[in-house]
Parts: sequence; structure tokens; C-alpha cells
Amino acid sequence: MAKAVELLHTKGLTASNFTGQDFLTISDFHSTEIMYLLKQAIKLKKEQKLGVTHKHLNGKVLGMIFDKASTRTRVSFEVGIVQLGGNPIYLNTKDTQLGRGESVADTAKVLSRYVDAVMIRTFAHNTIEEFAAHADIPVINGLTDLHHPTQVMADLMTILEHKGRLKGLKLCYVGDGNNNMTHSLLEGAAKVGMDIAVASPFGYEPNQMIRDHAKLVAKQNGSSVIITNSADEAIQDADVVVTDVWASMGEEDEFEARVEAFKPYQVNSKLCEKAKDDFMFMHCLPAHRGEEVTAEILDGPHSVVFDEAENRLHAQKAIMLALMEEN
Repeated sequence: MAKAVELLHTKGLTASNFTGQDFLTISDFHSTEIMYLLKQAIKLKKEQKLGVTHKHLNGKVLGMIFDKASTRTRVSFEVGIVQLGGNPIYLNTKDTQLGRGESVADTAKVLSRYVDAVMIRTFAHNTIEEFAAHADIPVINGLTDLHHPTQVMADLMTILEHKGRLKGLKLCYVGDGNNNMTHSLLEGAAKVGMDIAVASPFGYEPNQMIRDHAKLVAKQNGSSVIITNSADEAIQDADVVVTDVWASMGEEDEFEARVEAFKPYQVNSKLCEKAKDDFMFMHCLPAHRGEEVTAEILDGPHSVVFDEAENRLHAQKAIMLALMEEN
């Protein structure tokens, strides 16, 4: 059974604090705003389990632009907007004028006349920033090469459900430090007062600007950020252990070199002996058993990866509701 949830003070915050905003990175939001959204996500999940239906976004339309293949992002956003009373439209860039050279700016201006919000899953982060700059509607980052904020909101929600708190916990990330998950985890942990330690091979450390900013925010919130090349150091006394694939989409041609570099960073039982006895294991999926994580960890008693996947639905509902509901 999940522990009682301890939430930061969010009194006075309402959805009106967010209406019309974009959700591009976690660093764009204050700590209390992040906690408000997590609280709303947990509430929406409980209500959905009880059969309570919401039509807060009745008549609203979410446009979903995909440059990258997806299972969890597409299904969770489609189901989420429907559960809130709205409707999704799936847009593959190969089937739109974006794939034939129409500018991002023009597409943003046109879609702003048709739909109420846009979710984008793409490669370069500056693409979604350009889209948001020219759109008159909320833009949600479903994933870029630099950030994956909606996944990390689901991750924080999952930790909160299982541990009852976020502040004061230690999260350890082992693997590719220079990827979207690591960057958003650094931002998310710093915002909510969690300690975070990232272990990756030399040359695969997180983006310097993102980690420097995370350290500054963490200091303000009474937590710490450690960047190291030692998995043993990072995982020591960790409450939460996280990893991701060794080669993300678009990096497949680097796979062999990455396998050699990341072999010492596999999450396995021996490494996890250094974490706390009640550690949680998380992975955004899809996972490759026997590569970044062994089956005994991924499928073992410490793993919450399917709770984590389910929570994409509820965390994203909270985000959509906050950004799209008229007040």
C-alpha cells in the first residue's frame, strides 16, 4: 500500500495560475507549482479508479505532433484528453506539410486557429521552443532530445505515491547522463528538494548548463546534486534508482560504442546492494533486459516501472487540465 502523501504547501494555487502557459521544461515552474500539479495528478488518479468522470475540457481539442515513434506518450495523451472530455488529433510530421518544408512558425500559427493546445514529440528542443514562440495556444513538450518533462512528472508522482514524500530522498540515475531523462530528472529533483546523484561514463555527463542550474536550484531547496563517473558512489544509500536505454532514438548508429562504454553502468543486483534496502527501481520504458538493467531488477520486487508508466496518464491529465481549462 502506498504511504500517506506529504505535500508541500500549495494553498492559494489554482489551475488559473497555469492557464495558457506552455509546459516545455520543469525548470519553467516554481516548486510549489510542480507540487500542485502532482497533487492534482494523484487526485485525478484516485477519482478515475473510483469511476468519477470529468468533462472539464469538454469540446477542447489537443493536437499531437509526432516526429518520433511512441507507445506511452501517444496512448496516455489520447486517453487522457478523452477522459477529461476533450478530443485528440494525431499528426505525424510525415503526413503534414511540416514534412514537406512548411516552417514551424507557420504551422504553429495555423494550428492555433484550429486546436486548443498542442503536444509535440520531436528531436531538437529548439523546434518546440520555436513552435511555442509562434503559437497562441499552450504547447506541451512530449519529448525532445534535451528534455522529457512529462515523463519526469510521472516519475515524481510515482515516488510520492510509494514513499509518501519527495524532499529529503535520494535519487540515483545510472547510465547516459547526457539525455533528456537525466536533464529533466535533474531539474525535477532540484525543484522538489530531492538529492540526486548521476553516474555516467566520461564523456556522457549531463549538459553543463542544465546541471549548473540544477545545482543552484537544489541549494535553494536544501538538496544536493552530484555528478560522478562512479556508479558505486552515486547509488550509495539511494532511495530511488533510475536508468534508461543506452542509445536513445537517433543514436542507434552509436550503439556498439555505447555498449562498451556503459557495460560497467548496468543496474544489477550487485550494484543495488549499495542502495537502501527499500529502494525503488524506475525506468521510463521501453527497457532492454540484459543491457542497461537486468531482468531480476526490472521484474523484481523493487521495480515500479508499470506504476510509473500508468502515471504518465494521470500526470499529463493534470498538466492538460491546468493549461487548457478556462477559468
